[in-house]
Amino acid sequence: MAGPNPAMTGIDKSEIECPMTSKTTLRKEALAKREALARAQPDFASRLAGFAGDLSLPSDVIVAGYWPTRGEADPRALMLALSRKGHPLALPCVEKKDAVLIFRSWYEDHCLIANVFGIEEPEPHRAVLVPSVVLVPLLAFDANGYRLGYGGGYYDRTLAALPDITVIGIAYAGQEVDELPRQDHDHPLDMILTEGGPRFF
Repeated sequence: MAGPNPAMTGIDKSEIECPMTSKTTLRKEALAKREALARAQPDFASRLAGFAGDLSLPSDVIVAGYWPTRGEADPRALMLALSRKGHPLALPCVEKKDAVLIFRSWYEDHCLIANVFGIEEPEPHRAVLVPSVVLVPLLAFDANGYRLGYGGGYYDRTLAALPDITVIGIAYAGQEVDELPRQDHDHPLDMILTEGGPRFF
């Protein structure tokens, strides 16, 4: 699964009133840039998997990834590499709009089903897991470790509810910007992983 679909995006009134700092405008530009980066790097997923041993993750911790869509940086080869190192895997599921995500167990041979937003996620009978590490998609990230998401707030709500969580943004290096506007509820990344390797914040 890829995280919240842009169709779920909510627009904050303050963003409309301040067009110079509008996240809505930033999202549109970042989405187009990300899709171009995805086309230019067909080997991205395999390159990312090569860094599985460089993430300094405690042994056996549960890692939640996502199923990519719309040019999102693809973490699936990385997830399988982490699975081979003994990490149980999970994918996020949207149970209710404007609620936290839950994470269900996923292995390479498990079937996925499309949820109401058309996003692939594990079947309902799969076990619910509580991850210690969450790989998150993004539209852009900055040097301070903040990410630009789709605006639905799903990840921010979920990460705030998880104890002792390590958050790793998965991105193309070209998605970096100097600085992103942020609000108090925006959850920072602990690390960003691009085709150039991991960077810790």
